[in-house]
Amino acid sequence: MRIAMIGLGRMGANIARRLMRGGHEIVAFDRNPPLVDMLAGEGATAAASLEEVAAKLESPRIFWVMLPAGPPTESTIEMLMGLASPGDIIIDGGNSFYKDDIRRAKLCAMKGLHYVDVGTSGGVWGLDRGYCMMIGGDAATLDSLDPLFEAMAPGFGTIARTPDRGGPNEDTRAEKGYIHAGPAGSGHFVKMVHNGIEYGLMQAYAEGFDILKGKSSAKLPEDERFDLNLTDIAEVWRRGSVISSWLLDLTATALAKDQMLEQFSGQVADSGEGHWTIEAAMEEAVPAYVLSAALFTRYRSRVYTTFGDKLLSAMRFGFGGHVEMPQ
Repeated sequence: MRIAMIGLGRMGANIARRLMRGGHEIVAFDRNPPLVDMLAGEGATAAASLEEVAAKLESPRIFWVMLPAGPPTESTIEMLMGLASPGDIIIDGGNSFYKDDIRRAKLCAMKGLHYVDVGTSGGVWGLDRGYCMMIGGDAATLDSLDPLFEAMAPGFGTIARTPDRGGPNEDTRAEKGYIHAGPAGSGHFVKMVHNGIEYGLMQAYAEGFDILKGKSSAKLPEDERFDLNLTDIAEVWRRGSVISSWLLDLTATALAKDQMLEQFSGQVADSGEGHWTIEAAMEEAVPAYVLSAALFTRYRSRVYTTFGDKLLSAMRFGFGGHVEMPQ
């Protein structure tokens, strides 16, 4: 299939590369020409404008937008709606607010366009590991795009199959790493909650390692102080422990490089999904104590920091290449 990739940052460029590895053709566009040139050197077709992107695709055209949520995505999709023809497909693969997807899908439908939202997880590792995708939109459009999603997804891999799956209402593609979550907006809603959970999981590791590090504090009785090796603890927990995970793998890697995490200030950034998750919890009257505390901890880290905050930044850098708040 031939698809336009609009936005060639960390995620967009690697998604394009993985699709090309799967035999698909990419028309590449970014406002930063060197990024376009780099991908063109790897086999993509370069485009210097959105108009040129549209001209280099055949109907029905597929436009994948991979830009930061907010004005960059909003303005780009608005321009694409003006360039697209009935039957064309606009995909937002970033981290947009799901209510924006619902609104955009209605506008697209009025023009005869199909709108798909793809919550995409995998970070900078997705090129080789594959991407976990939570997809919203109408079933017929998603089925037409299935070869793209299958090329991007991790596939069955070596993960054991879950017992008792196989019911009539289950999406068999879940075992490959992608699902049709529901109508427009549902893909980004599921990804939003995924990221809210991610905040809570990361916070649990951060607090735990902060407690381990603090056990050598001079504030404690001398016979109760332990000078614990955090690198060894992270490593042993990776092997057979019930709290082993990819986040723990990234923690172990960061601590092995520098047990004090000196390269990080501990001023932890957030990308909005944690905030939106708490908003959804309030709308639904669902208690979300852990996720709320994890979000507010990130806000607090911009006032004063702890070792745990440094570990949060280290994990964010590990899975997504995310940088800290400016100091």
